[in-house]
Amino acid sequence: MNIILISNKSERAKKITLTKKHFILLISIFLFLILALALSLNFVSLRYADRIDAPALRAVLVNPQEERHRKIQTHLQDNLNIMASKLGQMQAQLLKLDTLGERLAESSGIKSRDFLSNTVPGQGGVYSELSSEELTFVEFDHKVQELSNMLDERVDKLGALDSLLRQGRLTKYILPSEMPIETDWYSSGFGFRIDPFTGKKAFHDGVDFPAEVGTPIKAAAGGVVVYSDRHPEYGNMVEIDHGDDMVSRYAHASKLLVELGQVVLQGQKIAEVGNTGRSTGAHLHFEIRYKDRPLNPSKFLKKPS
Repeated sequence: MNIILISNKSERAKKITLTKKHFILLISIFLFLILALALSLNFVSLRYADRIDAPALRAVLVNPQEERHRKIQTHLQDNLNIMASKLGQMQAQLLKLDTLGERLAESSGIKSRDFLSNTVPGQGGVYSELSSEELTFVEFDHKVQELSNMLDERVDKLGALDSLLRQGRLTKYILPSEMPIETDWYSSGFGFRIDPFTGKKAFHDGVDFPAEVGTPIKAAAGGVVVYSDRHPEYGNMVEIDHGDDMVSRYAHASKLLVELGQVVLQGQKIAEVGNTGRSTGAHLHFEIRYKDRPLNPSKFLKKPS
């Protein structure tokens, strides 16, 4: 492209030739100036927003920035209010969790005040719109951290409570406490008595429950069968190991229904009443032994109500 310049002072005309590179350079300079002007206006609007007194200029430079900032702050505050509401719901759930923990603690014989000493206190009252304030980000973060610490503490304490309850249930099922036969009395108690065969004073290691032949004999507690065979004195006999050196013995049976090494549950039928071995009539001889020492079964057995 050629541009011819004619001047009154000069008789000769000047000719300027513009190439493609010149056009690109001019356009680049023009765009750079526009960008620089926009950045300058943005800087002035942010840096000197509070000093601009001209309403027209302030409307052009400052108001869009303030409007954008206001919308962002409103959006963040709305989200914060929603999260604060969720936080309140979590605190309510924590109160329910504490109530459940107190009931479980009381049922296990633990003082709930000692076990859940840092329980969230009850809250309530009349809501006043005039006195209410929105939660700030710093306050919200503090509340979340506080709630997180409380939840961690509850998890630890309820885990310990669960272990205690599990241990209590386990002890309940491994302790020979269920009546081995459906009756509420026995014909011969634990301790010294007159032996029915010799007529002399002798120590009786267990208790005798009179019953008809074939009456079901049940395991007084769960465990592992360590003996199920004929014994020269006890006749057909079953022994169950309940752990912790605790063993229960069922003698004089007519039929054995379990095998050596079999795992049995509390209340499971393991044999039938008979008159085998050193016996004067159909009955169940029942013993509880700890470290092979006989204990009084009446202190363990819960008679049917």
